[in-house]
Amino acid sequence: MGVHLRDLRYFLTVAEERSFTRAAGRLFVAQPTLSKQVRRLEAELRTPLFERDRHGVSLTPAGEALLPHARALLGRWDDARHDVAGAARTLTVGFHTRIGRGLVPSVTARMEGWRLRFRQVSWGDPTAGLADGVDVALAWLPVPDDGRFAWKVVSTEDRWVALPAGHPLADRTAVGFADLADEPFVAHPASAGALRSFWLAEDHRTTPARVAAEAGSADELLELVAAGVGVALLPAENTDVSPGFDVVCRPVDGLTPGRLAVVWRADDRRAVVREFAESCARCLCYPTDGVRSTTV
Repeated sequence: MGVHLRDLRYFLTVAEERSFTRAAGRLFVAQPTLSKQVRRLEAELRTPLFERDRHGVSLTPAGEALLPHARALLGRWDDARHDVAGAARTLTVGFHTRIGRGLVPSVTARMEGWRLRFRQVSWGDPTAGLADGVDVALAWLPVPDDGRFAWKVVSTEDRWVALPAGHPLADRTAVGFADLADEPFVAHPASAGALRSFWLAEDHRTTPARVAAEAGSADELLELVAAGVGVALLPAENTDVSPGFDVVCRPVDGLTPGRLAVVWRADDRRAVVREFAESCARCLCYPTDGVRSTTV
């Protein structure tokens, strides 16, 4: 069967968190999936690694013995991956939704000598892949604000609403948020956390949103809206809906805008990360006060 690096990463996260629930949240995986992978590792090593009880989990002597080796192996793998990426001069860019905005050709032209590889990630991962191997991400804020990430805002955009074509509000040129507050909404997955709350406009509500369904991507969201399941908020620049979707998009009055950012791991101090962030900023004319960064 063999031990995989992901098994060791899962083991290390549970060991650090002393909780399968907290570890699953940090890894953005379902808890049953995490538990299954840890059991798989224990079966491969033929020994239990954790003591489980109602107070949480603790390491067995075998788990304590494995811990420093897991840290060392994963550290060496991360170093090797960065060295290989540097040698190949390839930067993997995570994103959730069609980037558009003329950004890809513009920033590619600026990143001379580098190959950009773009990877689309489900909305269920609010880090847009940074928690699973991408080098840098284009993501809507907020991202998890736990000290692991730094970012630079490169664009601000109004929040619009996607409505089924036959919706009573579809004939308006603009919609007040007060008229949408009681509508059923299509939401990001619960694992998206604060990002889900932002696109439900929880920051402008006095009562929680009525969630009718969840979507992991823009296409899923538009299919659900077109079917009349609910309405959904989305960035202004992503309202160019394909003719295949029977959806109408309108600006929403009374909402603060969304912020698109380049996001990276705070401990990643490679010059190319800063170069990519600055290139995106120049291409999209970012606001000067939208930075939360570390020295790179």
